[in-house]
Amino acid sequence: MTGSGVRRLTWQALHARRRDLSRLAGWSLVESVPALLSGYLVARAVDDGFLAGRLGTGLAWLAALAVAVLVGAAATGRTYRSLGAVVEPFRDELAARVVRAALRDATRPGGRPDSAAVARLTHQVEIVRDTFGGLLMVTRGFLFAAGAALIGLFALAPVVAALAAAPLVVGLAVFVAALPAMAGHQRAYVRAGEQLGQAAATALAGHRDVLACGAQERVVAEVERRVSAQAAAERTVARMAAVRSVSLGIGGWLPLVVLLLAAPWLVTRGLTAGAVLGALIYLSTGLQPALHTLVQGVGGGGLRYAVTLENILRTCPLPDDPAAPAARTPSPGPSPAVRARGLTFRYGPRAEPVLSDFSLTLADGDHLAVVGPSGVGKSTLAALLAGLVPAQSGTVELAGTTVTGTDPAALARLRVLVPQEAYVFTASLADNLRYLRPDADDRTLTAALDTLGAGPLARRLGGLAAPVTPAVLSAGERQLIAAVRAWLAPAPLVILDEATCHLDPALEATVEDAFARRPGSLVVIAHRISSALRARRVLVLDGDEPLLGTHEELLARSATYRQLVGAWDGLPVPPGRAAARRS
Repeated sequence: MTGSGVRRLTWQALHARRRDLSRLAGWSLVESVPALLSGYLVARAVDDGFLAGRLGTGLAWLAALAVAVLVGAAATGRTYRSLGAVVEPFRDELAARVVRAALRDATRPGGRPDSAAVARLTHQVEIVRDTFGGLLMVTRGFLFAAGAALIGLFALAPVVAALAAAPLVVGLAVFVAALPAMAGHQRAYVRAGEQLGQAAATALAGHRDVLACGAQERVVAEVERRVSAQAAAERTVARMAAVRSVSLGIGGWLPLVVLLLAAPWLVTRGLTAGAVLGALIYLSTGLQPALHTLVQGVGGGGLRYAVTLENILRTCPLPDDPAAPAARTPSPGPSPAVRARGLTFRYGPRAEPVLSDFSLTLADGDHLAVVGPSGVGKSTLAALLAGLVPAQSGTVELAGTTVTGTDPAALARLRVLVPQEAYVFTASLADNLRYLRPDADDRTLTAALDTLGAGPLARRLGGLAAPVTPAVLSAGERQLIAAVRAWLAPAPLVILDEATCHLDPALEATVEDAFARRPGSLVVIAHRISSALRARRVLVLDGDEPLLGTHEELLARSATYRQLVGAWDGLPVPPGRAAARRS
């Protein structure tokens, strides 16, 4: 999920509550009455009262200011009530979105409960609610308080208003220009914290294996690297506070300096002492605090809001977001995505067949995982389905097209195969990603990178325009780039042949879930049994008769599958249970 999704969801939340927002704006206008009148009333009290020797007149003007302050204080309570009418429904909708996504993933065929959904619901949603409310308050506070101060300054003396407005605009421009970099650093800080948590959890969960393999130094070094990365990201975020200070200095303090330096000149042009004092009040109690609150609020809570909501939307995407393909529903038709009939394949005329009279039908939108012991023929099946090798007998059809004899360019439009050894060529990252989809714009590429969890890798490389050198990439990094490239491809069938084996389990789940939501069909040659648990159907190859079914069905019917599941999850394999074979 990119920032566009955050902006769109925020706009939808505000647009749906236009009446409550109008009420909030109305009370904010009343609340700004003291900011509008303070400088003017003080100027009148000084010029018409105290300096003129009329004490009663001066006190009357100050009494009017006290009344204005009371009116503003009464309106403040109403603004918070109006704020709740906007924020709380948004929080409820976001919580419902998280719950629906968690239930969908847990109840779909092959799905598993997502423990991270609890953190999203109890922690991240609350962060979004609090920072959303804070953003509304600081934004409307700045608009009304700064606007009232500038109007008051203009009423006192237009030239003073111009002297104050110029540095204010410059300070705001500096802050706005730095916001994208601030958001990027805040996002990197959050991701570094997540990666540190994953590395620490993995090390703690596998400490016995680490000790048994003598890999303590390697694991400690990895965790130390994550700690250093997280600390560096935090220091960078802290340094960005200097940019906020610069914008505050320009927009908040510089107008005061300018007014004080120009005061003698202004007085010679007829500005009274009361007007100078009133202008100082407008700047010091109206304009400067409003800008300070805006910069600190947006630079702190606003960035946390954007990054946290972005994390939520990555797992609970908007229905038509370009980074979130719609959930696929199998729709069997006259031309299934894959139809293999009577396939027999052997690697030599006298060799034992790897597959014998094998048949498989895969409906459009289906999600199949292929599991089995090493060397049983899983990658061979992937190559046969992709049309890379011919079978000795039998046929393979993709969307009704027989792969044998089909032009390679036409075949590439029907399927994309990602092998275990991912191919990445020397060029820019964007060129690598556009290899199968040349018309993809930068926004689409960025959305795909974020969807498959490759955003941190892209930023580490230097962005879409950064050069990619395959030799300096790890096997996992090459696999991740190849996965994003395949996800972008227009082909309706994707075959992942152990294409995520060098990724950690969490990132592998992110990649496979992204492909599962992608329109089309998916075949995963599983490296881990967890891939089977995410699939809608599972095909077990064990050198005997292949078995096809759901996870629950195969647990009851296949001893091989039970052993694979037990080896992964530590589940006991029921003794003495032979695999039930289909007739």
